[in-house]
Amino acid sequence: MSKGLPKRSEDYSAWYNELVKRADLAENSSVRGCMVIKPYGYSIWEKMQAALDKMFKDTGHTNAYFPIFVPKSLFEAEEKNAEGFAKECAVVTHYRLKSNPDKKGKLMVDPEARLEEELIIRPTSEAIIWSTYKNWVQSYRDLPLLINQWANVVRWEMRTRLFLRTAEFLWQEGHTAHATAAEAVAETKQMLDVYATFAEEFIALPVIRGVKTPNERFAGAEDTYCIEALMQDGKALQAGTSHFLGQNFAKAFDVQFAGKDGKLEYVWGTSWGVSTRLMGALIMAHSDDEGLVLPPKLAPIQVVIVPVFRNEDQLNAVSEKIQPLMKELRERGISVKFDTRDTQSPGWKFAEYELKGVPVRLAVGPRDLENNTVEVARRDTKEKKVYNLDNLAGQIEALLADIQQSIYHKALSFRSANTTSVEDYATFKEVLDGKGGFISAHWDGTAETEEKIKEETKATIRCIPLDAIEEEGRCMYSGKPSGRRVIFARAY
Repeated sequence: MSKGLPKRSEDYSAWYNELVKRADLAENSSVRGCMVIKPYGYSIWEKMQAALDKMFKDTGHTNAYFPIFVPKSLFEAEEKNAEGFAKECAVVTHYRLKSNPDKKGKLMVDPEARLEEELIIRPTSEAIIWSTYKNWVQSYRDLPLLINQWANVVRWEMRTRLFLRTAEFLWQEGHTAHATAAEAVAETKQMLDVYATFAEEFIALPVIRGVKTPNERFAGAEDTYCIEALMQDGKALQAGTSHFLGQNFAKAFDVQFAGKDGKLEYVWGTSWGVSTRLMGALIMAHSDDEGLVLPPKLAPIQVVIVPVFRNEDQLNAVSEKIQPLMKELRERGISVKFDTRDTQSPGWKFAEYELKGVPVRLAVGPRDLENNTVEVARRDTKEKKVYNLDNLAGQIEALLADIQQSIYHKALSFRSANTTSVEDYATFKEVLDGKGGFISAHWDGTAETEEKIKEETKATIRCIPLDAIEEEGRCMYSGKPSGRRVIFARAY
């Protein structure tokens, strides 16, 4: 392996960027601001997709697919949504190039092929989906409409970082229509809980469930619910959002239904989504100076077996002994790799799999065969232990479950240690610049105070926690009365 990664404590950004590339997760593409997700990185995303897709279907949703192009007139129909995304939109104006290049050999846009109506490459799909729902919904019998799509979107970001912020990224977006406001709100909260459960049980990432302030709300929503996570550098990352849209999009696209009494009413809507940004959360929340630390539930390779051998006979002996174990591990649903390459030393392989975050590594050599043992190393704690080969599959299964929980509890302990309650603005700034992390403080509820704090400190209100208790106090900035605390942080 080449020299080590930059130190997290010295340059977190360089550490992150180098780790994403060195661990073969992704790389920058020839298209400005876009990334290539490499096979190892994409296999992690596929495991995320599979888990989330099952959770969506278990809650009654079905998948569909809608066009990537949105006619400009449709995009403009819901004004707040259009205004919110206007500066990030990529726009298609022509539909062909001239067939003959110019004198310099360059192909030119055919001026006669200008589109009658410009097309927006979707930054989000509310417009195209709600214009479709108008054709799908006529009666209360058509509701609820519970649709999800797995897709890509384009938001023309000026400053990009692999997984965290790219001009094009992968995501899922759910869009549902309901007969009543209460049903839509229940759906919004249900999907927030789905996201939180996924984050905690699969990514091993503790999250705060909350609601955004009006300033931070999704454009076109009545309420935005979110899950917020804390990264190891003390910055927050929004890991998922679920929006109660009210009747805003239904009215913009005239989506009405006849109720049981025959009267026409506008439907109530929701939308919710997570993206490949979750890959960034996974990397930043758990990894260390040696590489990735992957929760077993999302690791493409959960167990790697590295044979230690000097010749083909020794390799064959190890292989013969290890095959029954591999078979039993796979029967238990555990992914396993047997690395028989003779082009690299065992030590080089150990470093490679440590960099890639494989949760459990087994090393087996001739001496181990004599003793019927194997060395087992866990990636999260780097602890090594010698196990007997008999009945090993069950012990490895239990070890993987323990690693999953251990990674979660380590992240939870980190968040607890880096969550601070403050009473005054001076202490707030001191903690923000020194310790960082989540800061719990009173806020007077005004957009003006929120904006001033953001301008002066670059910290934002990440959310108003759903489990926040009523607590009389005074806003740390204005001194005005406040009924509960909110969570501030600098964020990605």
